[in-house]
Amino acid sequence: MAQANIRKIVTVVEEVRSEIGREISPPTRRAAAIAVIANPFAGRYVEDIEDLMVIGEELGGLLGDAAVRALGIRPDQAQSYGKAALVGENGELEHAAAILHPRLGKPLRAAVEKGAALVPSNKKRGPMGHPLDVPLGHKDAAYVRSHFDGMEVRVNDAPRADEILVAVAVTDSGRPLPRVGGLTHEEAEGKDGLR
Repeated sequence: MAQANIRKIVTVVEEVRSEIGREISPPTRRAAAIAVIANPFAGRYVEDIEDLMVIGEELGGLLGDAAVRALGIRPDQAQSYGKAALVGENGELEHAAAILHPRLGKPLRAAVEKGAALVPSNKKRGPMGHPLDVPLGHKDAAYVRSHFDGMEVRVNDAPRADEILVAVAVTDSGRPLPRVGGLTHEEAEGKDGLR
């Protein structure tokens, strides 16, 4: 069975304490856990990329748990999540798609307790240090507009040409000062993934 060959894990926490001169209390916080892994298919076309789906499943739990730990919250206190992958130049965009396959979602949902909504994702190819936007959405109800967000991550020495940077982001809240309407976090039922 395939296993991720991890060169490094980077964890980042962002805490917003004020926005446009207004205090945010409590602060909104989001965390990203990022794994830099070897791409087993770099530089060659391989029809069966199942191994990357297996690696994605492994990383879903590992990175989801790391992001929740970094926020210092219980899994049920997580409010939104997202996933993204940046493939080095010797890889294919499809390699990112395989890593982010729905199999990554099951252990990520366990890490944040529930997760009825689809996990937003982004796939990209780029050089070392390239920025990667991890889209965010409410973990249980896609119609909670206050949680439509994103977190930019980058690792200065990754991905190398034969690597993939894989990121999972988790938040303990929505955007600071949300006011575009829609369902609130408190109103979300989380039964159908939408409401």
